[in-house]
Amino acid sequence: MSVFDDLAGGLVISCQPLLDEPDDPMRDPYVQARVAASVVRGGAVAVRANGVADVKAIRAAVDVPVIGLHKQGVDGVFITPTATHAVDVAVAGAHVVAVDATDRRRPDGRTFADTVRAVRARTDALILADVSTVAEGVAAVRAGADAVATTLSGYTPASPHRDGPDLDLVARLAALVAVPVIAEGRYRSPEQIDRAFAAGAHSVVLGNAVTSPLWITRRLVAATRRTAAGNSEHRA
Repeated sequence: MSVFDDLAGGLVISCQPLLDEPDDPMRDPYVQARVAASVVRGGAVAVRANGVADVKAIRAAVDVPVIGLHKQGVDGVFITPTATHAVDVAVAGAHVVAVDATDRRRPDGRTFADTVRAVRARTDALILADVSTVAEGVAAVRAGADAVATTLSGYTPASPHRDGPDLDLVARLAALVAVPVIAEGRYRSPEQIDRAFAAGAHSVVLGNAVTSPLWITRRLVAATRRTAAGNSEHRA
């Protein structure tokens, strides 16, 4: 039985501080482990975590699968950019390692398939391919990925940039590959989650909309200011 069987039909919650906020007060393994324990109590079927320290802390705090990754921006490839990063995250305790599987050049000069082989040689962890296009997803499965995720749609030159999730990519991948398709990327509402499952998603990942007070508050403040400005113009 695969770890991914435990994820079927459920929500995976990404417990990560904001990548572009080095001073985010949530940037602490203990804090992220407490957040993870809370979302698991709320019904999350798995947790996605960034970095060796957070993976170790969260693995010790929850009894659901941990999807680990290592975010390090190098030449545009920032989700587990090297085979060494992938192995380190797996050794730290991740049941699944999320790896950038786009067609961009990896900073260690190795291919996605090389990374898959490196993880398999050292650990029992499964591989989740984070992709931005259908072609990348199909290629990742051929290279040995155990599942694919739409995480990078909208973040590469080859994919459409939009405010909401790429439901079309979910549907197209679900129709083409024989492994689980994980819907991830800008999911923020129950309606979007329902649409992802209707499109064929195996599970759905939510992140900032659940676990980042900084992101949530900024979004609400910005909306409030727009509303206030609009009301002022109307009164004028």
